Amino acid sequence: MVSIPAGTERIRAYRDGQKWLSLDSKMSIPGQKGNMEETQRMVEVDTFYLAKHPVTRHLYDVILSNKPYDEADDGMPMVNVSWDDAIAFCNLLSESCGLKACYIVNGDGGEVMWDRSANGYRLPTDAEWQYACKAGSTGYRYGPIDDIAWHEDNSNATVHPVGLKAPNNWGLYDMLGNIWEWCWDLYDEQTYGSYRVFRGGSWAETTRVCGATCRRRSHPDFAIDDLGFRIARSH
Repeated sequence: MVSIPAGTERIRAYRDGQKWLSLDSKMSIPGQKGNMEETQRMVEVDTFYLAKHPVTRHLYDVILSNKPYDEADDGMPMVNVSWDDAIAFCNLLSESCGLKACYIVNGDGGEVMWDRSANGYRLPTDAEWQYACKAGSTGYRYGPIDDIAWHEDNSNATVHPVGLKAPNNWGLYDMLGNIWEWCWDLYDEQTYGSYRVFRGGSWAETTRVCGATCRRRSHPDFAIDDLGFRIARSH
């Protein structure tokens, strides 16, 4: 895992009436830009660890004991994973490594609480993910899009093994493109209830969506073939 230094990150969202819109939605709805109020907040990010790559199928299957080793799974990111699945995986991985699980789950489909004193594996927060993605850069992306990301125009309509594109300045691979990645945070509880944030764009998305500040959301039991996650740990 990569040690991410402490810093601050500006998180942006857009509200139109009672509806929150991600940056990519803002750009895709003609004529509404002038009606939207941009909301920004500065977030302090403590030092933390973040995995170099998204969780792979092999690691996921080993921890969940789903099936024996399959060479074909080597390096392929795990997809079709819900936020709930990712939370359960983080706890199982922590326990398998002798670490304290970060999440307390109250029954099937119940409330999930984060024990911030725990030293186990977890999902990055929304701010941590964006801060780590930028890795000190200031633009929408940390490099030329075709050098760093699999997207609609270069993916041949399929997911690819992790680590084939160039990393960012902190040695993190595939922060943009290939697969979306779940984060811990609620998107906007007042409007969307339990919907959680995911980040980064994917092999199925246009290049416009593959950027550091693009945010999307869905219900915690949502799963699809271009959505996965990567793991973090607190220092």
